Amino acid sequence: MNDETKHDEDAPPPPQRPRNPRVPVNFAAEIEGRTVEGEPFRVRAEVVLISRAGATLITDVIVRPGTMIRLTPPFSEPLDAEVNGVWIADDDKCQRVGVRLLDPNGWFAE
Repeated sequence: MNDETKHDEDAPPPPQRPRNPRVPVNFAAEIEGRTVEGEPFRVRAEVVLISRAGATLITDVIVRPGTMIRLTPPFSEPLDAEVNGVWIADDDKCQRVGVRLLDPNGWFAE
């Protein structure tokens, strides 16, 4: 093995690449579900990234991974989704919520 093919066992693993390409967007959508306290909510969120199988939303609603929500974009019927991540963005300090669309056809579900 030469120096170019050696792997440092102490090095962190390479970052995971998303399964589907992400596309920056900017549109409002309605989301509904239940907060971590079990209270129902129905609010508007800003969709900032989409992929074939999911999206990243900006919203103040307090949810946690595993929460089921219904996402209604302005251009289609409601889509069922599961929250798979919640974080605060470094750049604008807004809460981001990552969701996985439950229909295998994603945004193209009928």
